Amino acid sequence: METAASVVTDSSAVTDSSAADSRLGFGKMEFGCMHYRRRCKIRAPCCNEIFYCRHCHNESNSGLHELCRQDVQRAICLVCDTEQPVAQVCSNCGVNMGEYFCDVCKFYDDDVRKGQFHCNDCGICRVGGKENFFHCQKCGSCYSVGLRDKHSCVENSMRHHCPICYEYLFDSLKETRVLKCGHTIHEECYSEMLKHAQYTCPICSKSVGDMSKYWRKLDEEIAATIMPDDYRYKVWILCNDCNKVSEVFFHIVGQKCGHCSSYNTRTTSPPAVPPQ
Repeated sequence: METAASVVTDSSAVTDSSAADSRLGFGKMEFGCMHYRRRCKIRAPCCNEIFYCRHCHNESNSGLHELCRQDVQRAICLVCDTEQPVAQVCSNCGVNMGEYFCDVCKFYDDDVRKGQFHCNDCGICRVGGKENFFHCQKCGSCYSVGLRDKHSCVENSMRHHCPICYEYLFDSLKETRVLKCGHTIHEECYSEMLKHAQYTCPICSKSVGDMSKYWRKLDEEIAATIMPDDYRYKVWILCNDCNKVSEVFFHIVGQKCGHCSSYNTRTTSPPAVPPQ
């Protein structure tokens, strides 16, 4: 049978626990910068200056030097203004300085709706929910599970700059798209490319989508446009889509690949004839 004293003690423990939980959530989503909602700032060890996040640091000096996320060692609580070693909970006032916290990346974020998770293979935190992504070892990055066994692998394809805007893709905050050829580009850059009727990969020149309807239109246009006799001669072409060469009749509208029927071709030299 419980004694009165034990009941009082248990009730007090519950009250203290509730108060602690309430304190952890104090100020959530009320602080931060344009990049993240968080209840702390960080001290950049490279220049000893204080910023809301590494992106604020990098933008402040126009990319003259960048802050490595793993190098951050000190954080400043925005609720009580206490500077301290990096940790999730403030050592002075007891608030969560970030509802999501990664001790590897020294990363704080109060907006957990993003579905943040740390990928050990990438070595950084990503968003979108861990259950929705897998890490492709050859490409060297996390991709949507919808691309598992359905994309062309290009070694370290994400560890390059976007071929349109030249921003580094691997840790970019923008959404990316994996093209049919395996190369990667920002989603917004891809959309802008299509708006300007650019339908080939900026890196390898392969078609970025199903062009069969457009090829049929070119078939009709070529059939309706008879070339003068002086221009009815053959040329050698290289297909950007299947990488094969073929000899076809020249046409001002375009040259059709004799192997895959693509018009994504370019003229080339005749294949070398092996010595007799």
